[in-house]
Amino acid sequence: MATVKFTAMKDGDRDDYEFLTAHEIDYAAKTGERLLDALVQLDEGLSGYKITRLGHSLQAATRAWRDGADTDWIACALLHDIGDIYAPYNHDEYAASILKPFVREQCTWVVEKHGDFQRLYYAHHLGGNRHARDRFAGHAYFDDCDQFCERWDQSSFDPDYETLPIDFFRPFVLEVFARKAYDPAVIRAGERVPLVDPETARTRTGASA
Repeated sequence: MATVKFTAMKDGDRDDYEFLTAHEIDYAAKTGERLLDALVQLDEGLSGYKITRLGHSLQAATRAWRDGADTDWIACALLHDIGDIYAPYNHDEYAASILKPFVREQCTWVVEKHGDFQRLYYAHHLGGNRHARDRFAGHAYFDDCDQFCERWDQSSFDPDYETLPIDFFRPFVLEVFARKAYDPAVIRAGERVPLVDPETARTRTGASA
């Protein structure tokens, strides 16, 4: 078969859908590579900052790596603003939807809510509510999102910061998107993993010195 036989889905048979499933599995396996390619497009996005949006993403991921963060956190730091390309008004939700099948629930929640948490730093200058995040007070992942924004997001606009290149992060992204989607052993609902691992951070800082 080169294509399915049907022109309306209700007319498909088992052979058609087994054929499509095989194609979909093959296509999905290359998601990580496509995201890395798309990430580069952030250089063509919103301007006005001292560094590009790609530079910001790489800097956030670099800070996460140097803090000793695990693979899920590093991938999320790198991809947290991927939605800026196609969903500028809900970029956080867009990025979270991409990551959700492949990372911890904790990380998905943080990426999805980071836009509200980031308002703490600027919304009052524009007449907005800088405390929009307060509606999540008491949530199990509230402090994680607070620290994600404080340590890796709001601070990552520095043109003088020594940022690692995108190829450095390729293995982290490919590892994440090679996982089985929605695997409970990956999602780990309700579990928390610290953003910072001081022992790993010391090892990494020494290795990159």
